[in-house]
Amino acid sequence: METAIALTRFYAPLCAIQPTTGLKRIIATNIKEYLPRTLRVLFTLFRERKEGHRITLRPSDFWFQDLLARHRGAERPSSAPGPDDPAIMLMSGGTTGTPKRVVGHHRSLVAAGLQLHAWMRPGSRDWEDVILLPLPLFHVYANVGVQTYAIVGHNPMLLVPNPRDINDLLAQIRKERPAFLSAVPTLFIALLNHPDVAAGKADFSSIRICFSGAAPLMAETKRRFEALTGGRIVEGYSLTEAMMATFVNPVKGPNKIGSVGLPLPDVEVSIVDAEDGERQLDSGTIGEVLIRAPQLMAGYWQNPEETALALQAHGPGGVWLHTGDLGYLDDEGYLFLVDRKKDLIKSSGYQVWPREIEEVLASHPSVAEVGVAGVADATKGEYVHAWVVLRSGMAATEDELRAFCRQSLAPYKVPRRVEFRSELPKTMTGKVLRRALVATPAPRP
Repeated sequence: METAIALTRFYAPLCAIQPTTGLKRIIATNIKEYLPRTLRVLFTLFRERKEGHRITLRPSDFWFQDLLARHRGAERPSSAPGPDDPAIMLMSGGTTGTPKRVVGHHRSLVAAGLQLHAWMRPGSRDWEDVILLPLPLFHVYANVGVQTYAIVGHNPMLLVPNPRDINDLLAQIRKERPAFLSAVPTLFIALLNHPDVAAGKADFSSIRICFSGAAPLMAETKRRFEALTGGRIVEGYSLTEAMMATFVNPVKGPNKIGSVGLPLPDVEVSIVDAEDGERQLDSGTIGEVLIRAPQLMAGYWQNPEETALALQAHGPGGVWLHTGDLGYLDDEGYLFLVDRKKDLIKSSGYQVWPREIEEVLASHPSVAEVGVAGVADATKGEYVHAWVVLRSGMAATEDELRAFCRQSLAPYKVPRRVEFRSELPKTMTGKVLRRALVATPAPRP
């Protein structure tokens, strides 16, 4: 990559790392350039310098608005991209290892938009519905999922750059009256914990559908949010490598607790033996989830070895994406995810899936967030360790939570340790970083 476009707030950090990259030029743009006149003046006076938006541009770099003005009226390029030309490059793999650059074709974006539009149509209105998007556009969920869906349906997107500011998010909902909220589980939890929402003072009446993705949605979070707000959460599942989306629960129809839904149009799924990656398994049997769809990635940028591991041919019909996720299909074709293959805990010869334990702990009335992982142990190989964030004003002890787990889990699945944290390490999209939790386990008292 030789050129980067960046907001002025990120100009200095980008300049700092430029010598270690092949980057030749930076195009800067200030957020105030897109604000109405009055807000632009207020931003300049009170926020621009304070929040790091005011910069001095180097001679070798450019202002985005200057380039637009200079080339306004210029002829379009003579060459047009084709369906099989590269369209986008997104990062994947940050929670499990070194991030990889995923390349998507133009046809991948078109297919994703058409699939989601067809699936969500029973609950959506083209041209009218405002989609609230408090997610970063560098992530596949927002960029390929929500953005392409909005383009196909001609729906405006309400972008919220800082979803951690729940007061502002609620204010935008009151003001703009969105019909569709796309969010991640941690945002639903944050909304539930906000005093106005808990007191019934927040108005969600305009929102007909909430879409949840990017991380596992705990059944208790779904139950509480729907009961408190009256809105329906539709959970979906995909990967950056699958170019969003592959599975979604019906908008109007059965939403099975714990399921990420049914395959979207033109999406095929196969559950295979997790060890050999070949033998197809029957309904109800846990194995690795394989996906075949028209929008699968072209591959990892300049990484043929990893591409060959992820995209494999198993008979005729095109390649399958090996997701690395464990799950099973029920008799009606609903997919239930169990966990990541790499997150499987092996304790004294038993296989333990962290998500099962997280679901149990999340149902405790004092627990706001939870993460579970295996910690190395000389005797058992690994032991189950849980990290818990308590709800504001609530209390619980380690012994109490372990006893709560014993009511629903086999003895070997009960966490040996429950560690309390004020917050859990997460990705930008709210997925709990289990490997970061394991890296800093608390010593025994």
